[in-house]
This record gives sequence, structure tokens and C-alpha cells, in this order.
Amino acid sequence: MHIRAPAVVCASRPHGETAVVVRLLTSGHGLVAGYVAGGRGRELRPVLIPGNLVEAELKARSDSQLPYARIELLASRGPWLTEPLQSAAIAWVTALTAAALPERQPYPALHEALTALLDAICLAPSARGWAMPLLSYEVLLMRELGYGGPLAPPETGDWTALLGAFDRLGRDLQRYPLAHRRADVMAARTMLRERLARIDGI
Repeated sequence: MHIRAPAVVCASRPHGETAVVVRLLTSGHGLVAGYVAGGRGRELRPVLIPGNLVEAELKARSDSQLPYARIELLASRGPWLTEPLQSAAIAWVTALTAAALPERQPYPALHEALTALLDAICLAPSARGWAMPLLSYEVLLMRELGYGGPLAPPETGDWTALLGAFDRLGRDLQRYPLAHRRADVMAARTMLRERLARIDGI
């Protein structure tokens, strides 16, 4: 196995004293995990932040072996992690992707959509510019996995309707793609929902 491709960092977990296991979403190979030696060190820790866009090289002697990964930063989401709304949105969409997708099955549409969504979260003037695209990403993910139907988009500017759609879709996510996950991935979505509600004091 030898993969070299741009990827979105979706999760990073400590492994041993200094390494991490990183989960990356690529266009051509889907979600792949890799072992990053020294990933907890000063140099690589900020590179492996979920949401970052990286150039990844993964090598393994067989498909059953956890590949070793070399990671180079292409675009950092670090500057937005101090912003409550943006950081909550980035944490949720990356956690959802890492938890819901099976490994090594390509979903090029999801890779493209997630990359665009992360750009919108970081660059839009307010959450009103990315809240609906975030819902659209969740719907796309469910469709790609074989769940869900069309989401009727709320009227433009109707924040209450958007939050209602957010709640309905959350129940479907918990019932279907996240039903058998041990980790409480939905906690990240709950935090995001609370912060979105404060925009209009709802």
C-alpha cells in the first residue's frame, strides 16, 4: 500500500508516548488511518489538528497493516479554534466524518464538500453563511451511506426554521449512521447547537 494525496484531518488519537493515530479523508481512498511517529511533539501537533488540510503519504507492507504516515501541512484551521462557533463547527463535522464513514471506501463528493464547508466556516462573515451548507453536508453524508431523503431548506433568513431543521436532522444522524458508535460523537453537535442558538437568543 502506498498512498500520496491531499487529505482532511478528521481525528487524531494518542498512541504510546509520542505517536498518534490520525484519520484522514482523501478523495480517492476515502477515510484512512495512519501511524504518525512523533505526532504529539511540538512540530507535528499543530499539523494534526482536525480540520487541517494536509498532504499525506501513507505506506504499509500489506492492506491489513496500519500504515505509517508522513504529513505536511497545506492549510491550517488553527487560527479559528479560539472562535467558539467556528471551533464547534469544525469539531463536529470532522468527528462526524471520522465516526460515520467506513475506512478505505472512496467518497469523492464528501471530500470535496467537506473541504468547501471547512473553508466556508473559516471565511464566512458569520454562521449564517455556513449553517445551511453544514446541514447540506450532513444530508450528503447520509445519502452517500444509503440513508435519508431530501431536506427541505428553510426560508432564507429564517433562523428558527434552520435550527428546527438542524434538530430533525440530528435525530436522524443519531438513529442511523451514528447508532452503533461507542463514543458520544453527538456531544460535539449538541455544543454546536447551543452556540448557534445564542445568535438570536433562541
